Amino acid sequence: MISMKPTPRQQQVLEFIRSYGNREGQTPSLREIARHFRFRSMTAALDHVRALQRKGLLRHRPRRARSHGLLSSVPNSRRSFLEIPIFGSIPAGYAEEQQPAESQACLVVDVGALDIRPTARTFALQVRGDSMIGKHILAGDYVIFEHGIAPRSGDVVAALIDNENTLKTFIMERGKPWLRAENPRFPSLIPASELVIQGVMVGLIRKRK
Repeated sequence: MISMKPTPRQQQVLEFIRSYGNREGQTPSLREIARHFRFRSMTAALDHVRALQRKGLLRHRPRRARSHGLLSSVPNSRRSFLEIPIFGSIPAGYAEEQQPAESQACLVVDVGALDIRPTARTFALQVRGDSMIGKHILAGDYVIFEHGIAPRSGDVVAALIDNENTLKTFIMERGKPWLRAENPRFPSLIPASELVIQGVMVGLIRKRK
């Protein structure tokens, strides 16, 4: 019978994947694992990853370069980690033409620290621009959104306004919605024909430098 307990080396690999994900916001590649442990080839790294997957300690994500992810609970840890897909970036400035949304990577988040409950509709976008500095949202930050919930006036949202994307504060005034920048250098945005809320902000991650 195969033991479900990781070997000492497998435990080291698992701890490296967890610490790397917590620091960088995504899991390491096989090349990065091999380099860290000075394996002679990526095959050795792959063997350890597959062993951890068989033991239920890692989850396989097909068709991704970084195809391994931590499960929500890891032995010998009181912290709970989950993955949130990153669907590219969003301008926090002037609205830009909508780009196709495809998951490029995943954020590995400490659910307890963020105090959120991710669902199948939770996603993240990386911020470009500085129109939201009044809400302490900076360029390079990852904003976490929940899709499918109705925004309230004052919520930060990922919005599609007249077919252009932007990150702004949603305002409902006298029954009419508009978007407010949190930087006086940027104008408010009033939809000419359409305003679609793609997600309401539920969390933020600032990567350490």
